Amino acid sequence: MKFNIKAAALTICLCFTVASASAIEQMSVEKNAVLNIKDCIEIALQNSPLIKKSRYNYGLAKGNLGVAKSEYFPTIGIGTGYNLTESKNSRRSTNSSIYSAEASISQLLWNFGKTNANIRMYNFDRLAALYEFEDTVLETIFGVKTNYYGVLAAKATLDVNRANVQINERNYQRTKAYFDEGIRSKIDLVNAEVNLSDSKVTLVESERAYKNALVQLNNSMYIAFAPEYEIENTETFNFQNNYVPVNLEKKDEKKDLSKPPKDVGDAFLTSHVEKISVLDNYKFKPFPYTFEESVNIAYKNRPDLKAYDATLKAMKEALKYTKREYLPEISATAGYGYRDQYNTNSFNVGVNLSSSVNIKGQKHRIDNAKIQVELAQTEIDQAKQDIYFEVQNLYITMVQLEKQIPLLAVKVKQTLENFELADGRYAVGLGDYIQLQDAKVNYNNAQVSYVQTVYNYNVARANLEKAIALPQEVTTSIEDK
Repeated sequence: MKFNIKAAALTICLCFTVASASAIEQMSVEKNAVLNIKDCIEIALQNSPLIKKSRYNYGLAKGNLGVAKSEYFPTIGIGTGYNLTESKNSRRSTNSSIYSAEASISQLLWNFGKTNANIRMYNFDRLAALYEFEDTVLETIFGVKTNYYGVLAAKATLDVNRANVQINERNYQRTKAYFDEGIRSKIDLVNAEVNLSDSKVTLVESERAYKNALVQLNNSMYIAFAPEYEIENTETFNFQNNYVPVNLEKKDEKKDLSKPPKDVGDAFLTSHVEKISVLDNYKFKPFPYTFEESVNIAYKNRPDLKAYDATLKAMKEALKYTKREYLPEISATAGYGYRDQYNTNSFNVGVNLSSSVNIKGQKHRIDNAKIQVELAQTEIDQAKQDIYFEVQNLYITMVQLEKQIPLLAVKVKQTLENFELADGRYAVGLGDYIQLQDAKVNYNNAQVSYVQTVYNYNVARANLEKAIALPQEVTTSIEDK
Protein backbone atom coordinates (compact mmCIF):
# COMPACT_ATOMS: atom_id res chain seq x y z
CA MET A 1 0.00 0.00 0.00
CA LYS A 2 1.32 3.46 -0.91
CA PHE A 3 0.69 6.70 0.93
CA ASN A 4 0.97 10.28 -0.24
CA ILE A 5 4.10 11.81 1.20
CA LYS A 6 2.39 15.10 2.00
CA ALA A 7 -0.32 13.31 3.91
CA ALA A 8 1.43 10.59 5.84
CA ALA A 9 4.87 9.75 4.55
CA LEU A 10 6.99 11.50 7.14
CA THR A 11 6.90 11.45 10.89
CA ILE A 12 8.78 13.82 13.14
CA CYS A 13 10.65 12.28 16.05
CA LEU A 14 11.88 14.56 18.81
CA CYS A 15 15.24 13.33 20.02
CA PHE A 16 16.16 15.00 23.29
CA THR A 17 19.88 15.50 23.72
CA VAL A 18 22.05 17.06 26.35
CA ALA A 19 23.61 19.53 23.92
CA SER A 20 22.20 23.01 24.49
CA ALA A 21 19.58 21.43 26.76
CA SER A 22 17.06 21.62 23.89
CA ALA A 23 15.09 19.22 21.72
CA ILE A 24 16.43 18.66 18.21
CA GLU A 25 13.89 17.48 15.63
CA GLN A 26 14.94 14.36 13.77
CA MET A 27 12.95 13.42 10.69
CA SER A 28 12.33 9.76 9.86
CA VAL A 29 10.42 7.80 7.21
CA GLU A 30 7.23 5.83 7.62
CA LYS A 31 7.00 2.32 6.26
CA ASN A 32 5.56 2.07 2.72
CA ALA A 33 5.90 5.80 2.19
CA VAL A 34 6.41 7.16 -1.32
CA LEU A 35 9.11 9.83 -1.41
CA ASN A 36 10.14 12.14 -4.20
CA ILE A 37 13.50 13.83 -4.47
CA LYS A 38 12.24 16.95 -2.70
CA ASP A 39 11.10 14.88 0.28
CA CYS A 40 14.50 13.22 0.54
CA ILE A 41 16.25 16.59 0.42
CA GLU A 42 13.95 17.92 3.13
CA ILE A 43 14.76 14.95 5.36
CA ALA A 44 18.49 15.42 4.84
CA LEU A 45 18.34 19.15 5.57
CA GLN A 46 16.46 18.45 8.79
CA ASN A 47 18.74 15.64 9.96
CA SER A 48 22.20 16.74 8.81
CA PRO A 49 24.62 17.20 11.74
CA LEU A 50 26.89 19.23 9.46
CA ILE A 51 24.13 21.80 8.93
CA LYS A 52 23.48 21.93 12.66
CA LYS A 53 27.19 22.45 13.28
CA SER A 54 27.24 25.29 10.74
CA ARG A 55 24.32 26.92 12.57
CA TYR A 56 26.24 26.74 15.84
CA ASN A 57 29.32 28.29 14.19
CA TYR A 58 27.14 31.10 12.88
CA GLY A 59 25.75 31.63 16.37
CA LEU A 60 29.29 31.93 17.75
CA ALA A 61 30.21 34.48 15.06
CA LYS A 62 27.05 36.42 15.84
CA GLY A 63 27.95 36.38 19.53
CA ASN A 64 31.46 37.70 18.79
CA LEU A 65 29.87 40.57 16.89
CA GLY A 66 27.74 41.36 19.93
CA VAL A 67 30.84 41.40 22.12
CA ALA A 68 32.51 43.86 19.74
CA LYS A 69 29.47 46.15 19.82
CA SER A 70 29.41 46.08 23.63
CA GLU A 71 32.44 48.39 23.73
CA TYR A 72 30.02 51.28 23.14
CA PHE A 73 28.09 50.39 26.30
CA PRO A 74 29.11 51.77 29.69
CA THR A 75 31.06 49.73 32.22
CA ILE A 76 29.63 49.72 35.74
CA GLY A 77 31.67 48.91 38.82
CA ILE A 78 30.49 48.49 42.41
CA GLY A 79 32.30 47.48 45.57
CA THR A 80 31.95 47.39 49.32
CA GLY A 81 34.24 46.46 52.19
CA TYR A 82 34.77 46.34 55.91
CA ASN A 83 38.25 46.85 57.36
CA LEU A 84 39.28 46.26 61.00
CA THR A 85 42.63 47.73 62.08
CA GLU A 86 44.36 47.24 65.47
CA SER A 87 47.73 48.75 66.50
CA LYS A 88 49.74 48.51 69.73
CA ASN A 89 52.89 50.09 71.16
CA SER A 90 54.48 50.41 74.60
CA ARG A 91 52.24 53.28 75.63
CA ARG A 92 48.85 52.51 74.11
CA SER A 93 46.80 50.41 71.74
CA THR A 94 44.24 51.60 69.21
CA ASN A 95 41.78 49.92 66.91
CA SER A 96 39.42 51.13 64.24
CA SER A 97 36.79 49.69 61.95
CA ILE A 98 35.90 51.24 58.64
CA TYR A 99 33.01 50.38 56.30
CA SER A 100 33.15 51.68 52.76
CA ALA A 101 31.07 51.47 49.61
CA GLU A 102 31.96 52.61 46.12
CA ALA A 103 30.26 52.77 42.71
CA SER A 104 31.66 53.87 39.36
CA ILE A 105 30.69 54.08 35.71
CA SER A 106 32.92 54.59 32.68
CA GLN A 107 31.97 55.24 29.10
CA LEU A 108 34.07 55.17 25.95
CA LEU A 109 33.55 58.44 24.11
CA TRP A 110 35.80 58.09 21.08
CA ASN A 111 38.76 56.00 20.01
CA PHE A 112 39.17 57.35 16.48
CA GLY A 113 37.25 54.57 14.74
CA LYS A 114 39.01 51.57 16.30
CA THR A 115 35.78 50.15 17.70
CA ASN A 116 33.90 50.72 14.44
CA ALA A 117 36.60 48.86 12.51
CA ASN A 118 36.49 46.02 15.03
CA ILE A 119 32.71 45.78 14.74
CA ARG A 120 32.83 45.68 10.95
CA MET A 121 35.53 43.02 11.08
CA TYR A 122 33.38 40.74 13.24
CA ASN A 123 30.34 41.48 11.09
CA PHE A 124 32.19 40.19 8.04
CA ASP A 125 33.21 37.14 10.08
CA ARG A 126 29.50 36.61 10.73
CA LEU A 127 28.78 36.85 7.01
CA ALA A 128 31.55 34.36 6.26
CA ALA A 129 29.96 31.91 8.72
CA LEU A 130 26.60 32.48 7.00
CA TYR A 131 28.06 31.69 3.59
CA GLU A 132 29.77 28.58 4.96
CA PHE A 133 26.35 27.47 6.21
CA GLU A 134 24.86 28.01 2.74
CA ASP A 135 27.72 26.02 1.20
CA THR A 136 27.02 23.13 3.59
CA VAL A 137 23.35 23.23 2.58
CA LEU A 138 24.33 22.99 -1.09
CA GLU A 139 26.64 20.05 -0.39
CA THR A 140 23.83 18.26 1.44
CA ILE A 141 21.24 18.88 -1.30
CA PHE A 142 23.41 17.64 -4.13
CA GLY A 143 24.69 14.72 -2.11
CA VAL A 144 21.08 13.54 -1.84
CA LYS A 145 20.46 14.18 -5.54
CA THR A 146 23.47 12.15 -6.63
CA ASN A 147 22.54 9.20 -4.41
CA TYR A 148 18.87 9.45 -5.43
CA TYR A 149 19.86 9.16 -9.10
CA GLY A 150 22.16 6.32 -8.11
CA VAL A 151 19.21 4.32 -6.76
CA LEU A 152 17.16 4.98 -9.91
CA ALA A 153 20.04 3.89 -12.13
CA ALA A 154 20.81 0.82 -10.03
CA LYS A 155 17.15 -0.24 -10.10
CA ALA A 156 16.91 0.24 -13.88
CA THR A 157 20.12 -1.75 -14.38
CA LEU A 158 18.75 -4.45 -12.08
CA ASP A 159 15.59 -4.64 -14.21
CA VAL A 160 17.66 -4.92 -17.38
CA ASN A 161 19.76 -7.75 -15.95
CA ARG A 162 16.70 -9.53 -14.58
CA ALA A 163 15.15 -9.43 -18.04
CA ASN A 164 18.42 -10.72 -19.44
CA VAL A 165 18.22 -13.74 -17.13
CA GLN A 166 14.71 -14.41 -18.41
CA ILE A 167 15.97 -14.22 -21.98
CA ASN A 168 18.76 -16.69 -21.23
CA GLU A 169 16.44 -19.02 -19.33
CA ARG A 170 14.07 -19.20 -22.27
CA ASN A 171 16.94 -19.61 -24.71
CA TYR A 172 18.41 -22.40 -22.58
CA GLN A 173 15.13 -24.32 -22.54
CA ARG A 174 14.65 -23.83 -26.27
CA THR A 175 18.21 -24.93 -27.06
CA LYS A 176 17.74 -27.96 -24.78
CA ALA A 177 14.58 -28.88 -26.65
CA TYR A 178 16.41 -28.51 -29.96
CA PHE A 179 19.25 -30.69 -28.66
CA ASP A 180 16.85 -33.39 -27.46
CA GLU A 181 15.31 -33.44 -30.94
CA GLY A 182 18.75 -33.60 -32.56
CA ILE A 183 18.36 -30.21 -34.27
CA ARG A 184 21.18 -28.45 -32.42
CA SER A 185 24.61 -29.63 -31.30
CA LYS A 186 25.90 -30.15 -27.77
CA ILE A 187 28.09 -27.04 -28.00
CA ASP A 188 25.02 -24.83 -28.44
CA LEU A 189 23.49 -26.31 -25.29
CA VAL A 190 26.71 -25.83 -23.31
CA ASN A 191 26.99 -22.24 -24.52
CA ALA A 192 23.40 -21.61 -23.48
CA GLU A 193 24.14 -22.98 -20.01
CA VAL A 194 27.27 -20.80 -19.69
CA ASN A 195 25.43 -17.70 -20.83
CA LEU A 196 22.61 -18.37 -18.39
CA SER A 197 25.10 -18.75 -15.53
CA ASP A 198 26.89 -15.53 -16.55
CA SER A 199 23.62 -13.61 -16.63
CA LYS A 200 22.76 -14.86 -13.13
CA VAL A 201 26.15 -13.75 -11.83
CA THR A 202 25.58 -10.32 -13.36
CA LEU A 203 22.13 -10.20 -11.78
CA VAL A 204 23.59 -10.91 -8.33
CA GLU A 205 26.18 -8.18 -8.84
CA SER A 206 23.51 -5.70 -9.88
CA GLU A 207 21.46 -6.60 -6.79
CA ARG A 208 24.49 -5.81 -4.63
CA ALA A 209 25.00 -2.51 -6.46
CA TYR A 210 21.33 -1.65 -5.95
CA LYS A 211 21.45 -2.30 -2.21
CA ASN A 212 24.67 -0.32 -1.88
CA ALA A 213 22.94 2.55 -3.66
CA LEU A 214 20.13 2.35 -1.10
CA VAL A 215 22.64 2.53 1.73
CA GLN A 216 24.20 5.62 0.18
CA LEU A 217 20.81 7.31 -0.16
CA ASN A 218 19.83 6.53 3.43
CA ASN A 219 23.22 7.71 4.61
CA SER A 220 22.86 11.03 2.76
CA MET A 221 19.50 11.53 4.52
CA TYR A 222 21.00 10.47 7.88
CA ILE A 223 18.33 7.83 8.52
CA ALA A 224 19.50 4.55 10.00
CA PHE A 225 17.28 1.46 10.22
CA ALA A 226 15.17 2.81 7.36
CA PRO A 227 11.95 0.85 6.71
CA GLU A 228 10.69 -0.22 3.30
CA TYR A 229 9.66 2.77 1.18
CA GLU A 230 9.58 3.83 -2.45
CA ILE A 231 10.98 6.76 -4.42
CA GLU A 232 9.56 8.45 -7.48
CA ASN A 233 11.22 9.21 -10.78
CA THR A 234 12.47 12.72 -11.43
CA GLU A 235 11.89 15.00 -14.40
CA THR A 236 15.32 14.18 -15.80
CA PHE A 237 15.25 10.49 -14.79
CA ASN A 238 11.73 9.51 -15.80
CA PHE A 239 11.77 5.90 -16.90
CA GLN A 240 8.39 4.25 -17.08
CA ASN A 241 8.45 2.62 -13.66
CA ASN A 242 6.97 5.42 -11.55
CA TYR A 243 8.08 3.99 -8.21
CA VAL A 244 11.32 2.38 -7.19
CA PRO A 245 11.17 0.15 -4.09
CA VAL A 246 13.68 0.80 -1.34
CA ASN A 247 14.04 -2.19 0.95
CA LEU A 248 17.06 -3.35 2.91
CA GLU A 249 15.13 -5.46 5.42
CA LYS A 250 15.51 -8.60 3.28
CA LYS A 251 19.13 -8.05 2.32
CA ASP A 252 20.11 -11.44 3.80
CA GLU A 253 17.50 -13.38 1.84
CA LYS A 254 19.04 -16.40 0.14
CA LYS A 255 18.19 -17.41 -3.40
CA ASP A 256 19.48 -20.47 -5.21
CA LEU A 257 20.33 -19.28 -8.71
CA SER A 258 22.41 -22.34 -9.55
CA LYS A 259 19.48 -24.55 -10.52
CA PRO A 260 18.34 -24.73 -14.15
CA PRO A 261 15.02 -22.96 -14.86
CA LYS A 262 11.77 -24.82 -14.88
CA ASP A 263 10.64 -26.24 -18.19
CA VAL A 264 8.94 -23.78 -20.50
CA GLY A 265 6.11 -25.52 -22.31
CA ASP A 266 6.23 -23.44 -25.48
CA ALA A 267 10.02 -23.29 -25.76
CA PHE A 268 10.29 -25.65 -28.72
CA LEU A 269 10.28 -23.83 -32.07
CA THR A 270 8.99 -20.68 -30.38
CA SER A 271 10.72 -17.31 -30.71
CA HIS A 272 10.25 -14.95 -27.79
CA VAL A 273 12.35 -11.92 -26.86
CA GLU A 274 11.93 -10.53 -23.35
CA LYS A 275 12.39 -6.79 -23.49
CA ILE A 276 12.26 -4.18 -20.78
CA SER A 277 9.90 -1.27 -21.44
CA VAL A 278 11.29 0.88 -18.67
CA LEU A 279 13.63 2.58 -21.14
CA ASP A 280 10.93 3.58 -23.62
CA ASN A 281 9.96 7.21 -24.25
CA TYR A 282 12.55 8.76 -21.98
CA LYS A 283 12.44 12.55 -22.29
CA PHE A 284 13.98 15.46 -20.43
CA LYS A 285 14.28 19.23 -20.72
CA PRO A 286 17.75 20.47 -21.67
CA PHE A 287 19.68 22.65 -19.25
CA PRO A 288 18.26 26.19 -19.61
CA TYR A 289 21.48 28.24 -19.28
CA THR A 290 24.42 28.81 -21.61
CA PHE A 291 27.99 28.42 -20.42
CA GLU A 292 28.50 32.18 -20.08
CA GLU A 293 25.27 32.52 -18.12
CA SER A 294 26.31 29.64 -15.89
CA VAL A 295 29.64 31.29 -15.06
CA ASN A 296 27.92 34.58 -14.20
CA ILE A 297 25.43 32.76 -11.99
CA ALA A 298 28.31 31.05 -10.21
CA TYR A 299 30.14 34.34 -9.59
CA LYS A 300 26.93 35.79 -8.20
CA ASN A 301 25.69 32.88 -6.08
CA ARG A 302 28.65 30.78 -4.92
CA PRO A 303 28.70 30.86 -1.09
CA ASP A 304 32.41 30.07 -0.90
CA LEU A 305 33.21 33.05 -3.15
CA LYS A 306 31.03 35.25 -0.95
CA ALA A 307 32.87 33.92 2.08
CA TYR A 308 36.22 34.80 0.51
CA ASP A 309 34.94 38.30 -0.20
CA ALA A 310 33.69 38.70 3.36
CA THR A 311 37.06 37.50 4.63
CA LEU A 312 38.83 40.10 2.48
CA LYS A 313 36.65 42.86 3.88
CA ALA A 314 37.25 41.60 7.41
CA MET A 315 41.01 41.67 6.81
CA LYS A 316 40.76 45.27 5.55
CA GLU A 317 38.87 46.28 8.68
CA ALA A 318 41.44 44.45 10.80
CA LEU A 319 44.16 46.47 9.06
CA LYS A 320 42.30 49.70 9.86
CA TYR A 321 41.95 48.63 13.47
CA THR A 322 45.66 47.79 13.72
CA LYS A 323 46.68 51.13 12.23
CA ARG A 324 44.44 53.03 14.65
CA GLU A 325 45.93 51.40 17.72
CA TYR A 326 48.47 54.28 17.67
CA LEU A 327 45.65 56.68 18.46
CA PRO A 328 44.48 57.42 22.03
CA GLU A 329 41.14 56.64 23.60
CA ILE A 330 38.87 59.25 25.17
CA SER A 331 36.65 58.05 27.98
CA ALA A 332 34.53 59.55 30.72
CA THR A 333 34.28 58.25 34.28
CA ALA A 334 32.08 59.00 37.27
CA GLY A 335 32.25 57.57 40.77
CA TYR A 336 30.73 57.76 44.20
CA GLY A 337 32.28 56.64 47.52
CA TYR A 338 31.15 56.43 51.15
CA ARG A 339 33.18 55.80 54.34
CA ASP A 340 31.56 55.56 57.74
CA GLN A 341 34.67 56.52 59.75
CA TYR A 342 33.91 60.19 59.48
CA ASN A 343 30.63 59.76 57.67
CA THR A 344 32.24 61.05 54.48
CA ASN A 345 30.84 60.96 50.96
CA SER A 346 32.79 61.57 47.79
CA PHE A 347 31.85 62.03 44.15
CA ASN A 348 34.15 62.33 41.16
CA VAL A 349 33.79 62.96 37.45
CA GLY A 350 36.56 62.89 34.88
CA VAL A 351 37.49 62.74 31.24
CA ASN A 352 40.57 60.69 30.37
CA LEU A 353 42.84 60.58 27.36
CA SER A 354 45.09 57.53 27.24
CA SER A 355 47.30 55.70 24.80
CA SER A 356 49.73 52.85 25.16
CA VAL A 357 51.55 51.20 22.26
CA ASN A 358 54.80 49.42 21.49
CA ILE A 359 55.89 51.22 18.33
CA LYS A 360 58.19 48.47 17.05
CA GLY A 361 55.71 45.68 17.69
CA GLN A 362 52.86 47.74 16.25
CA LYS A 363 54.73 48.24 12.99
CA HIS A 364 55.15 44.50 12.52
CA ARG A 365 51.48 43.92 13.33
CA ILE A 366 50.51 46.43 10.64
CA ASP A 367 52.80 44.72 8.13
CA ASN A 368 51.23 41.37 8.95
CA ALA A 369 47.75 42.81 8.56
CA LYS A 370 48.66 44.13 5.10
CA ILE A 371 49.89 40.67 4.10
CA GLN A 372 46.62 39.15 5.32
CA VAL A 373 44.72 41.52 3.02
CA GLU A 374 46.87 40.52 0.05
CA LEU A 375 46.42 36.83 0.85
CA ALA A 376 42.65 37.24 1.02
CA GLN A 377 42.61 39.01 -2.36
CA THR A 378 44.76 36.24 -3.86
CA GLU A 379 42.32 33.64 -2.54
CA ILE A 380 39.47 35.43 -4.34
CA ASP A 381 41.38 35.63 -7.62
CA GLN A 382 42.26 31.93 -7.46
CA ALA A 383 38.71 30.97 -6.48
CA LYS A 384 37.27 32.80 -9.50
CA GLN A 385 39.64 31.00 -11.85
CA ASP A 386 38.89 27.64 -10.22
CA ILE A 387 35.15 28.28 -10.49
CA TYR A 388 35.45 29.23 -14.17
CA PHE A 389 37.28 26.05 -15.12
CA GLU A 390 35.11 23.88 -12.87
CA VAL A 391 31.94 25.20 -14.51
CA GLN A 392 33.50 24.87 -17.96
CA ASN A 393 34.48 21.24 -17.38
CA LEU A 394 31.10 20.28 -15.92
CA TYR A 395 29.19 22.10 -18.64
CA ILE A 396 31.11 20.34 -21.43
CA THR A 397 30.55 16.96 -19.77
CA MET A 398 26.82 17.57 -19.29
CA VAL A 399 26.29 18.77 -22.87
CA GLN A 400 28.11 15.77 -24.32
CA LEU A 401 26.02 13.37 -22.24
CA GLU A 402 22.91 15.30 -23.20
CA LYS A 403 23.73 14.61 -26.86
CA GLN A 404 24.53 10.95 -26.24
CA ILE A 405 21.19 10.03 -24.64
CA PRO A 406 18.99 10.17 -27.79
CA LEU A 407 21.71 8.41 -29.80
CA LEU A 408 21.89 5.57 -27.29
CA ALA A 409 18.08 5.35 -27.24
CA VAL A 410 18.20 4.73 -30.99
CA LYS A 411 20.94 2.14 -30.44
CA VAL A 412 18.75 0.27 -27.94
CA LYS A 413 15.95 0.06 -30.50
CA GLN A 414 18.35 -1.02 -33.23
CA THR A 415 19.97 -3.75 -31.13
CA LEU A 416 16.52 -4.96 -30.06
CA GLU A 417 15.43 -5.24 -33.68
CA ASN A 418 18.66 -7.08 -34.54
CA PHE A 419 18.16 -9.42 -31.59
CA GLU A 420 14.58 -10.19 -32.64
CA LEU A 421 15.78 -10.97 -36.17
CA ALA A 422 18.61 -13.18 -34.92
CA ASP A 423 16.23 -14.93 -32.53
CA GLY A 424 13.75 -15.58 -35.32
CA ARG A 425 16.43 -16.92 -37.65
CA TYR A 426 17.76 -19.19 -34.94
CA ALA A 427 14.27 -20.47 -34.15
CA VAL A 428 13.74 -21.68 -37.74
CA GLY A 429 17.27 -23.02 -38.15
CA LEU A 430 18.65 -20.28 -40.44
CA GLY A 431 21.00 -18.61 -37.96
CA ASP A 432 23.71 -20.02 -35.74
CA TYR A 433 24.07 -19.63 -32.00
CA ILE A 434 27.02 -17.22 -32.20
CA GLN A 435 24.92 -14.72 -34.15
CA LEU A 436 22.13 -15.05 -31.62
CA GLN A 437 24.45 -14.62 -28.67
CA ASP A 438 26.19 -11.59 -30.17
CA ALA A 439 22.83 -9.93 -30.85
CA LYS A 440 21.64 -10.67 -27.32
CA VAL A 441 24.83 -9.30 -25.71
CA ASN A 442 24.70 -6.18 -27.85
CA TYR A 443 21.08 -5.57 -26.86
CA ASN A 444 21.74 -6.01 -23.16
CA ASN A 445 24.91 -3.88 -23.23
CA ALA A 446 23.07 -1.12 -25.11
CA GLN A 447 20.39 -1.02 -22.39
CA VAL A 448 22.93 -0.93 -19.55
CA SER A 449 24.93 1.75 -21.37
CA TYR A 450 21.77 3.78 -21.87
CA VAL A 451 20.87 3.62 -18.18
CA GLN A 452 24.43 4.52 -17.16
CA THR A 453 24.49 7.49 -19.52
CA VAL A 454 21.21 8.80 -18.14
CA TYR A 455 22.66 8.46 -14.64
CA ASN A 456 25.90 10.18 -15.65
CA TYR A 457 23.92 13.00 -17.24
CA ASN A 458 21.84 13.54 -14.12
CA VAL A 459 24.92 13.53 -11.89
CA ALA A 460 26.76 15.91 -14.23
CA ARG A 461 23.75 18.22 -14.29
CA ALA A 462 23.46 18.12 -10.51
CA ASN A 463 27.17 18.88 -10.14
CA LEU A 464 26.83 21.81 -12.54
CA GLU A 465 23.86 23.16 -10.58
CA LYS A 466 25.94 22.83 -7.44
CA ALA A 467 28.97 24.51 -9.05
CA ILE A 468 26.90 27.57 -9.99
CA ALA A 469 24.90 27.46 -6.73
CA LEU A 470 21.63 27.40 -8.63
CA PRO A 471 18.72 28.28 -6.27
CA GLN A 472 16.83 25.17 -5.17
CA GLU A 473 13.13 24.64 -4.58
CA VAL A 474 13.81 22.90 -1.28
CA THR A 475 16.34 24.47 1.04
CA THR A 476 16.76 25.76 4.59
CA SER A 477 17.84 29.06 6.11
CA ILE A 478 20.12 29.94 9.00
CA GLU A 479 17.11 30.83 11.13
CA ASP A 480 15.31 27.51 10.59
CA LYS A 481 15.39 24.90 13.31
